[in-house]
Amino acid sequence: MKLHGYHRSSTSYRLRIALELKGLAFESASVNLLADEQREESFRKRNPFGGVPMLQADGRDRAQSMAILEWLDEAHPANPLLPTDIEDRFTCRELAYAIATELHAPLNLPVLRYLKQDLAQEQETINTWYHHWLARTLTPLEQRLEQMGTSDYLFDAPGLFEAVLIPQLYNARRFRFDLRAMPRMRQIESACVALDAFEKAHPGNQPDAQ
Repeated sequence: MKLHGYHRSSTSYRLRIALELKGLAFESASVNLLADEQREESFRKRNPFGGVPMLQADGRDRAQSMAILEWLDEAHPANPLLPTDIEDRFTCRELAYAIATELHAPLNLPVLRYLKQDLAQEQETINTWYHHWLARTLTPLEQRLEQMGTSDYLFDAPGLFEAVLIPQLYNARRFRFDLRAMPRMRQIESACVALDAFEKAHPGNQPDAQ
């Protein structure tokens, strides 16, 4: 398998976490988003969406991170990302998709570039935008975790939810979002980042971060 991604891309980050958690060997191929390599014709011929990550696996180029995560679990069932119980699987998806569907779209690089370059917004205004959308989703997510009495992980071991959450918290910290009111998420984060799989997947430990 070859993962085409960018070290600070949250969606690439979640795929790296999942691959490490499942113990799947993969090669990394850098796609520099700041240099617009994802827009190059050679890349878009393989991935018409023109984004990362793209997973080259089993003779096919696979796009869209959440679809890839679910495919990984079906194609490689060892070390599952989703729990066995149907209700637990729903909960895992409920929280993971809250982040993936409500936060990624308004906070990804093309949107931030549009705000800054096309709409001529100051960085302080962009940060306010970023914080608004983070709070809108992370606040109820924290409330759900409190309802469940979550401790180190959503369930017995890190999986789909943690693979999606940790990159989002990484980005939140980059934009200096105050996480003090979210102790459940911070506890999960502390437990996860202590694990080898999360350490290997961290943006700062990728070849293109050097």
